[in-house]
Amino acid sequence: MRGADKVEHEAVGRLPVMGYNTWNAYYCNIDENLILKTAKLMKSLGLADVGYNYVNIDDCYSEKNRSASGDIVAHQERFPSGMRNLTDQIHEMGFKAGIYSDSGWFTCQLYPGSFQNEARDAKLFQEEWGFDLLKYDNCAIPFDEVIREGMVGKFSRMADAIADLAKSSGKPPLLFSLCQWGEEQPWLWAKRFGQSWRTTGDIEANWRSVMNILNRNSFITWATDFYGHNDMDILEVGNGDLTYEEAKSHFTAWALMKSPLLISTDLPTVSKETIEILMNEEIIAINQDPVVGTSISPFRWGINPDWTSNSTHPAQYWSGESENGTVFMLLNTLDEPRDMSFSLTESPWTRAGRQYSVRDLWTHTENGTAVRNFTAHAVPAHGVVALLLKDAGDEPSGIYPPCARTEWCMSENGTRYDQQM
Repeated sequence: MRGADKVEHEAVGRLPVMGYNTWNAYYCNIDENLILKTAKLMKSLGLADVGYNYVNIDDCYSEKNRSASGDIVAHQERFPSGMRNLTDQIHEMGFKAGIYSDSGWFTCQLYPGSFQNEARDAKLFQEEWGFDLLKYDNCAIPFDEVIREGMVGKFSRMADAIADLAKSSGKPPLLFSLCQWGEEQPWLWAKRFGQSWRTTGDIEANWRSVMNILNRNSFITWATDFYGHNDMDILEVGNGDLTYEEAKSHFTAWALMKSPLLISTDLPTVSKETIEILMNEEIIAINQDPVVGTSISPFRWGINPDWTSNSTHPAQYWSGESENGTVFMLLNTLDEPRDMSFSLTESPWTRAGRQYSVRDLWTHTENGTAVRNFTAHAVPAHGVVALLLKDAGDEPSGIYPPCARTEWCMSENGTRYDQQM
């Protein structure tokens, strides 16, 4: 790894976005008073203090038709004060502001899209309205004979408009969040355009949906780094049918896999338990790590053979690097509690012959020292354990067998331990 100072410099503006998005909580039932009330609650609840610094408006904010001059027009009843007044107030509170559009003729709710108006809309969103981020959707796709582009070309139109605007204005470009859904494998190409890219369809507020998204993302964790992030969609913590343990698992997986963390709950009614989940600073610190930008990845599937796709029982044993140690996530996908054990050297990020101190990132306790193996006892049904392991020196002498992984374990004289068993 290169020096931390250089890596941190390169990571500026490339950490996963944290903030709020209106869609899952309110759908089209939005207005300027709701947006400002939400921003104020993010401050009063302490969410802003732990890093949630974007307030993003999703679909349905505009009139159904463009103006006579061709511009998108803010909905006159829902946003009577205008978007610039709204973003000014959001910025005054210390937040950044996000807006939404679509790469097709219309948005998904049939408001004006940005196809063939990319430069005009990019300038409107950033220069005139004062937004900092653009979520860009994938509905109302023009006929092939009109667009004459593949998926890459369709999204490059707005990416080019954003880049051209930044060049002419001298200002930082809009952060570009592609909402392409995953069928065209955006993790293979979207990094050249945007800060993040959606990897699946929309999330639903239930355990099955969370597990399906986690399963699909378990095979593409390699695509996430400081240059862009697999976007696993908006957080459903506090919504729908998710239990407390399921909400913890959902939040942990999204955070440790370096997905953007966008809350979308009705904040005036949110529970204390939900806020505590969303404000777990030790989990957030892994998501916002300034030195390591990569996701955790599975090292063992558990219930299924490794590399098995299973939308209800995805990979259960995960690990990854962090600035301060090795991160482990143990996910119990079963419907009853179970013990979950692993050998330290199953992870590529721990060293043979060393012992590790164990920090539990949910109980916020030090859980002793792990030598060779670790067992989490009675992990709740649909629950999660998140650990940070730090090197604590050489393991005690005399431990037998001589290798934690016995295959081809060999002494200096050429004797193989695994053949002596």
